[in-house]
Amino acid sequence: MPDDTTSVLMVGVGGQGIVLASDVLAQAAASSGYDVKKSEVHGMSQRGGSVSSDVRFGRQVHSPR
Repeated sequence: MPDDTTSVLMVGVGGQGIVLASDVLAQAAASSGYDVKKSEVHGMSQRGGSVSSDVRFGRQVHSPR
């Protein structure tokens, strides 16, 4: 069975829109009929710290990472 899952890792600094971008990607994938899982790590994002978001989508996804 081929792996039909797409994994996207977005990283950046607080205030760059990483969370918004991952929300948009997850919503677009869900609207296209894919199963979507998403995980975020904010850290000290409000003070310019690191932010990361994992988005996985495909026919059937069991975990965000």
